[in-house]
Amino acid sequence: MRAVVQRVTHAQVTVDNVVVGAIGHGLLVLLGVGRGDSATDADYLADKIANLRIFEDADGKMNHSLLEVGGAALVISQFTLYGDTRRGRRPSFSTAMPSDEANHLYQETCDRLAARGIPVARGVFQAHMAVSLCNDGPVTLLLESRDTV
Repeated sequence: MRAVVQRVTHAQVTVDNVVVGAIGHGLLVLLGVGRGDSATDADYLADKIANLRIFEDADGKMNHSLLEVGGAALVISQFTLYGDTRRGRRPSFSTAMPSDEANHLYQETCDRLAARGIPVARGVFQAHMAVSLCNDGPVTLLLESRDTV
C-alpha cells in the first residue's frame, strides 16, 4: 500500500457539492492499494500513520504523533498512487488492486486507525471527490507498506 500523508490544520472532502468528511488539526491521508496488498499492509500503515512523529513539540521539533496531539485523519482512496507513467503519455494502473478488494483494504485501514483511537473521516470510494486542505508546515511524506526496490 502507498500513502501520501500531509499534516494539515484542516481538510475536507466533498462529493456532488456535499461535504462527506472533514477534520481539523491532523493528517490528510491519500491511500492507494496495490495488487498483492493484504490486511498486514493495512495494519502496518495504520500503525505508522497513528504513531509517526511529525507534529511539533514545545521546542518546534517534530516529536509528537497524531495520537499524542489528539488529531484526526481524513483518509481518501487514491488508486492513482499506483499510476505508472514511465512509458507513453497515459498512466497505466495495472499494479492497482481491483476495486472490490481495494475498497475492503481501504475500509480496513480506516477501521484500524480508528481502533487505535484516531478519529477518522473518510471519502467515498470510487466517487469523484474534491479535496481541500491547508497543509501545515508544509509537511508531506510518502509511506509504503513494503520495500519497492
